Amino acid sequence: MRKILAATATLGLAGLGVIVPATGAQAATTCDKAWNNARSGYFYAYDGQNCIGNIGSTDSWDSDYGNSSGPFQGSDTNRASSILHKGTSGLAVQVFNGTGQDWSGGHTCIKKSEYYMSDLVGDSFTSGKKYLVNNGISSHRWVPEDKCDRFLDS
Repeated sequence: MRKILAATATLGLAGLGVIVPATGAQAATTCDKAWNNARSGYFYAYDGQNCIGNIGSTDSWDSDYGNSSGPFQGSDTNRASSILHKGTSGLAVQVFNGTGQDWSGGHTCIKKSEYYMSDLVGDSFTSGKKYLVNNGISSHRWVPEDKCDRFLDS
């Protein structure tokens, strides 16, 4: 009887090990699909994690997601929970928690080599740990990597 219980417990734990990583694999699959379908040279932002719920995309910069001009507009500000970088220039995308063309305030970057960040939870801007990237992006621009003081964790 103990052997049966032990075997059942072992199989249950092994099965759990297969199930738990599936969530991460699903996220990668969803973002991989989004990346494969994205236009070359563009930056994308998504309302949901795992590259779901496209807010917008652009091959240029936008200094204020909340205004009525530029590629991101109105309610697009402070909504991104995942982002995708399919740029072709080799530049990083620097995202900010502030607005304006002085490009000051907290920022972080996604390298060209990162492709996407499927979950921005836990990442913060250079302005401090309390300024979170998830639902905190208000503007972005393309920059050389040496202009970045912080990069998103992959």
